[in-house]
Amino acid sequence: MRKRQWQAKSRSRDIRGAHRDPRRERQADAILYGWHTVMAALANPARRIHKLLATENALRRLNDDGVALPKALEIVRPEAIAARLTADAVHQGLLVEADPLPSPAIEELATSGIVLVLDQITDPHNVGAILRTAAAFGAAAIVTTARHSPEATGVLAKSASGALELVPIVTVQNLARGIAALRERGFSVVGLDSEAADELAAMPLHLPLVLVLGAEGKGLRQGTRAACDRLARLDLPGAIKSLNVSNAAALALYIASRATA
Repeated sequence: MRKRQWQAKSRSRDIRGAHRDPRRERQADAILYGWHTVMAALANPARRIHKLLATENALRRLNDDGVALPKALEIVRPEAIAARLTADAVHQGLLVEADPLPSPAIEELATSGIVLVLDQITDPHNVGAILRTAAAFGAAAIVTTARHSPEATGVLAKSASGALELVPIVTVQNLARGIAALRERGFSVVGLDSEAADELAAMPLHLPLVLVLGAEGKGLRQGTRAACDRLARLDLPGAIKSLNVSNAAALALYIASRATA
């Protein structure tokens, strides 16, 4: 009898699980800290804020600047914010808990401008710096994979210095298929490769354009290389012929922006 009751309860749990709508399950909060990061989040109508932690000094500055504050505001001591973060985090008295921003589909991107594709770049500092540069050059979006990429929270958001609110991040399951979808929509795709025969600055470029960057050390994976229309290198005059990936992104965007202006 007990066995039949247990089986009935088990089947009931399975049925409830089978009919659960995953879209109703709330994603983990994005943790945003630091002045520029939090200010950009508060100014973004698409960002749903759950809680703002602020020190008295930070709150005074927000009020002086006339910033509209969410209802879920808590005034805390600096150490209460520091306890939520890593030891080296510079929070400047502000921390926000918020919903992650939605990831648009490739089909939703306008067929204009420059899109950056990141091939397994996992360092959140680098991805944040790339986001900041992308915002500075008016890039249309960043495309990355669901796996082998950092979450858009914490260190990444701080390194982006507010750019997380400005540049859409498109997340795909398969990068080669994502690149193929961009090509089908009329994008020209150039992969950056330090060993490429052609120099990016000497290459004819036109919009809409995709620039593909690989992880430091590994570079572009074979499948990603094959998905590109062309490969190009950044020609550097000095003894060192490679750059940190965030610096490479900045230089590539500068070259591409001038070439397509």
